[in-house]
Amino acid sequence: MTMAQAAPRPPMRFPRLAQPFIALGLAILAELGIAFFVLNVVAVPLIAVWVGIPMLLVFVPCTRWFANCHRTLLASFTGTPIQRPYKKPPMPGVLMWLRTTLSDPATWRDIAWLLVNAVIGFTLTLLSAVLFLASIFYLIYPFLVWVTPDGVFDEPFGGLFTLNVATAFLMVPFGLLAFLIWTGAGERLLKADAYLAQSLLGPTESAKLAIRVRELAESRAETVDTQAAELRRIERDLHDGAQARLAALSMNLGMAEEMVNRDPAQAAALLTEARESASTALSELRDLVRGIHPPVLADRGLEGAVKALAMSLPFKVDVTIDLPGRPPAPVESAAYFAVAEALANVLKHAAATTAWVQLSHEKERLHILVGDDGVGGATVRPGGGLYGIERRLAAFDGTLTVASPTGGPTTVIMELPCESSSLKITPSSGTA
Repeated sequence: MTMAQAAPRPPMRFPRLAQPFIALGLAILAELGIAFFVLNVVAVPLIAVWVGIPMLLVFVPCTRWFANCHRTLLASFTGTPIQRPYKKPPMPGVLMWLRTTLSDPATWRDIAWLLVNAVIGFTLTLLSAVLFLASIFYLIYPFLVWVTPDGVFDEPFGGLFTLNVATAFLMVPFGLLAFLIWTGAGERLLKADAYLAQSLLGPTESAKLAIRVRELAESRAETVDTQAAELRRIERDLHDGAQARLAALSMNLGMAEEMVNRDPAQAAALLTEARESASTALSELRDLVRGIHPPVLADRGLEGAVKALAMSLPFKVDVTIDLPGRPPAPVESAAYFAVAEALANVLKHAAATTAWVQLSHEKERLHILVGDDGVGGATVRPGGGLYGIERRLAAFDGTLTVASPTGGPTTVIMELPCESSSLKITPSSGTA
């Protein structure tokens, strides 16, 4: 599973006054879904004469697209994304895709949802829309009577009474009543439709387990790849840096040992060069160790390490940290390097004058926000810094979301699972 699947964007929220029109649109779409239902049902028996195969190759993707649009739209009313539980074909090919699709329970649940949505979903959404539209109609009823020709609104309710502009105000209480009912029930009706769709379009418990297993397998594979790349980097840095310095140091000491009696001045120069090589090698080893696990992180915790990191940058970085204690060492290390890489991206690409870092703990998750006032346009792409953060967080079931419109600002939101029971009570750091 890609990171985009592992970390779906939060559902959009619609303004309250937009909901009746969304409900009306959903009611119309519910009836259009009947066409998808009929076409899929007709196509299945036609597989026997091969006509159904091209039909299914067209209608099933259309049905899934139709269902995915509803998953995205209805998630705004439940507040949680509706996952897509479709199976992936184990091998490429049209027949393998068709076989996997027809054996996938999610396909048949989509088709069943089309029928249920056309009946129950249509009723719920239409009722939500009608309550609002009726309230508006009766609230402006006197105005309508005034502007329309005589005879159009003269005898409401089957001619119980004759209506004019003055008596039209008798209809206003009906509008107020309808509006009050819509205020209390309109959104609930849409939520009921959303939960109905979620029960059929969302994954079953077995599908959730399968998705979770796939996530863990892919996360483990990414973790292994990341560790292998890190080991190669360490090996390369040792080979090209400290190892070469130490080899030169050994050679200089050997030559100085041979020349100490016959040319003391040259031996002293070689020893001076050896001392400089040893100092350089020691500095490179310290840098290498700092890249594996910074000493400041071990000594002063995540808060102290992030503040020290912020102070080393050439622009202003506001740091706000509210943690009840120190996270476990692996989570702490992943969070530190994620912040470091995000700030490095700001330094390299954002042309920012100010950045900010916020760390907090809420709902058993460590929340990290890194933002800047730079040029924006940051994206997650393979090989990039944000992609590296994404892979690092994926090893801990963490998520990454980037909001970076052109022109800025850029906000990188990261989350890591971190139970409150695992946090140490001791302060996370001293003064940075």
